[in-house]
Amino acid sequence: MRVITTIKELQTEMALQKKKDKTIGFVPTMGYLHEGHLTLIRRARQENDLVVVSIFVNPIQFGPTEDYTSYPRDFERDRVLAEWENVDYLFYPSVEEMYPHKLSVKLTVQDRTDVLCGKSRPGHFDGVATVITKLFNIVMPTRAYFGKKDAQQVAVIEGVIADFNFPIELVAVDIVREADGLAKSSRNVNLLPEERLEAPILFKSLTAATTPIDQGERNPAKIENVIKEMISNESNGEIDYVEIYSYPQLKPVKTLAGRVIIALAVKFSKVRLIDNVIIEIAGS
Repeated sequence: MRVITTIKELQTEMALQKKKDKTIGFVPTMGYLHEGHLTLIRRARQENDLVVVSIFVNPIQFGPTEDYTSYPRDFERDRVLAEWENVDYLFYPSVEEMYPHKLSVKLTVQDRTDVLCGKSRPGHFDGVATVITKLFNIVMPTRAYFGKKDAQQVAVIEGVIADFNFPIELVAVDIVREADGLAKSSRNVNLLPEERLEAPILFKSLTAATTPIDQGERNPAKIENVIKEMISNESNGEIDYVEIYSYPQLKPVKTLAGRVIIALAVKFSKVRLIDNVIIEIAGS
């Protein structure tokens, strides 16, 4: 495995490999790799000749009061895990390498961002779209792999690929969970012990909410209330949102029909966790 820290070196190497007709699977991450990331890497390994993983905590997608400085980082640990998974190239640029000067062009995401996490994080997805566009141009992958835990991010990146005509296949991979159902996340390490015991209620509530849907309930507000009551009764977490939208359009629905996402965000003392389920309403 080669560790590359400069844009020029990686671009040169990727251009050389593409001339050899190699397919390139790309897994962009912010590091502190966990089983969710490794699942993406394994999928990329199965489907491509070469695998590139990037580790970059992107400052422009964090708001002024968010956890950029406290975001967990451990490059040596990440390097060992990536090597163990037979990654070919590990791209580990500095902030100065990715943003050597103030950007003269800024991407603004105009759709799919005024709901869910985007509603309370203005500018977040502008930062995501900008760094992903830069990374796509640097790596020039055949396929890019993202986890469905960040389902809104997947929807936004799907739009970036379509709008800017990137010749890239987006592969969205199912959420990887702990044995108790908690979605794996780099931020889980910031949960206090008692909060870690409570956190599985997020997925438990999402799962419970599908029962009335299976029984014919089509009122989104009633489904949202089932989730809110369970979380409030069984944890000390503060509910940021529980919302239901069409997916991937992320438009409001008056009646549950077709493909929808049921998503939530809950704040604990030092961390905000997100989770979701994407379901197809049968007979809609």
